[in-house]
Amino acid sequence: MAPIQYPNGKKTSSSLSPANSKSSISYGNRGMTLEEDLNKSNEYYLERGIAVIHKKPTPVQIVNVEYPKRSAAVIKEAYFKLASTTDFNGIYRGKYIDFEAKETKNKTSFPLRNFHDHQIRHMEAILAHGGISFVILRFSTLNEIFLLDAGHLIPYWNDQTKGRKSIPKKDIESHGHPVSSGFLPRIDYLKIIDKMYFYDEDEGKVHK
Repeated sequence: MAPIQYPNGKKTSSSLSPANSKSSISYGNRGMTLEEDLNKSNEYYLERGIAVIHKKPTPVQIVNVEYPKRSAAVIKEAYFKLASTTDFNGIYRGKYIDFEAKETKNKTSFPLRNFHDHQIRHMEAILAHGGISFVILRFSTLNEIFLLDAGHLIPYWNDQTKGRKSIPKKDIESHGHPVSSGFLPRIDYLKIIDKMYFYDEDEGKVHK
């Protein structure tokens, strides 16, 4: 099996070809079901001209390729060129959107180990420049989804120096917003974005 080298020097084994590389490369996603649902939701938004939001590709540097057949190439060794930032980005109502999607089997809290420092710093930068940054969190055992603004996530991350290891679910319920699951779109998170960032309380409606 061929090693894939990560920026931190760790390797994993895999045999890749153009036909199966999508399913063979592991990007460390623990929430593929959640990501697939979000990809379908983003396709729905794009097709209807609502928003342009995509899953960010992870750049891979190919080191060694073998050609067992003229029509097929097998990637024997590769590594991720850069550490990823967040999962999704795009534009909605003229605002830059950038967010991460995670899920856990925990029922009472969301482990902070699911995030990485470079992701938190990236979200901080988005907020500093006036963009919209958040996380979509799924409690898979409970089948509950919440949208939490990055401004609420960052303090929990920074408090790890005080021994904090997770975000209590009750805090997510208090500061976050429940997101309903459906068919079209599967996860209508932009409905929550409308209420959080585009709702005019004086007029009692979402600005178009």
